[in-house]
Amino acid sequence: MPEAENNINITPEENGKDDSKKVYELGYLFVPTIAEENAPALFGNLKEQIESLGGEIISSEMPRMMHLAYVMSKVITNVRHRFDTAYFGWIKFDMEADKLATLKKQLDSNPDLIRFLITKTVRENTLAPKRYAGSSAGRPRMAPERREEKDAAPIDKVEIDKEIDALVEEA
Repeated sequence: MPEAENNINITPEENGKDDSKKVYELGYLFVPTIAEENAPALFGNLKEQIESLGGEIISSEMPRMMHLAYVMSKVITNVRHRFDTAYFGWIKFDMEADKLATLKKQLDSNPDLIRFLITKTVRENTLAPKRYAGSSAGRPRMAPERREEKDAAPIDKVEIDKEIDALVEEA
């Protein structure tokens, strides 16, 4: 067999890239009953959970309070609680796929989470830049005091009737 046809097996680590890890994004809602100053600590705990399972944080956003589109409920210590606000945040990370089930079990048992979603994504930044979405996008607005109001010419009803009659006769 000629040397050009020999296949050289390179492990992902030797290639400088670990193909066994996949990129995921965790979106989560913390219960609104936690104090605002405790939200960063809970956020840090989530990041530590991911890192303890061999995950590497790519990017994240600190949780912030927001109104929910609909009321969500969660059973905490045998009592059903209903929430219309929550702390929303997200973490993008890479992790081996077989460790994801363990992370999910840990998140399911967390009483501070109302709900969470783990999705497979890409490493690149997928956030769309914020743009101005005004009604007259691209045109500068004129200040109200600078607008000139044109006086309407008085309407002569007799002249309008003559023009209408002329148009009707032509048709």
